Amino acid sequence: MTSYDEILFPTDGSEGSMTAFEHAIAQARLHDARLHVLYVVDTTYAGVGSMDAAITALRERGETTVEDVAERAQAAGIEVVRHVGEGDPYRTIIGYADEREIELIVMGTSGRSGLDRYLLGSVAEKVVRTADAPVLTVRTES
Repeated sequence: MTSYDEILFPTDGSEGSMTAFEHAIAQARLHDARLHVLYVVDTTYAGVGSMDAAITALRERGETTVEDVAERAQAAGIEVVRHVGEGDPYRTIIGYADEREIELIVMGTSGRSGLDRYLLGSVAEKVVRTADAPVLTVRTES
C-alpha cells in the first residue's frame, strides 16, 4: 500500500469544500500524515481597476478560512501546516505541492459541465492534469 506523509488540502472556504475536507482528514489519519491547508487569493485579474481592497479582503477571508480548517484538523489529532497564497489558483496549488513535496492532493470539484466548464474552467481539472502528485477529487454541490 502506498503511504503518504504530506497531504495538501486546497480550499476556497465554500461549504462544498468541506466534503472534500472530510476525505482529507480520513487520508491524513490513515497515513499518519501532515495536512497542508492552502487558500489561494486569485490575483489573476489584479491591476484591473482598484483591486487592492478586494485582494486585502480575500486575503483576510483566506486567513480566517485556513485557521478554521486547521483548528478542525488539529481537533482530530492531525498535524497541520497553514498557508495563504496569491496568484492563479491552479498554478499556486501546483507550485505549493511541488515545493513542499506533497504526495497527495485532496480537493473538491463542483462538477460543472457544458458552457460553465468551458468558460470558467475548473481549478480541480487543471490540477488533475498538471500535478505530479496523485489528486483525489471529491464531487461537491456547485
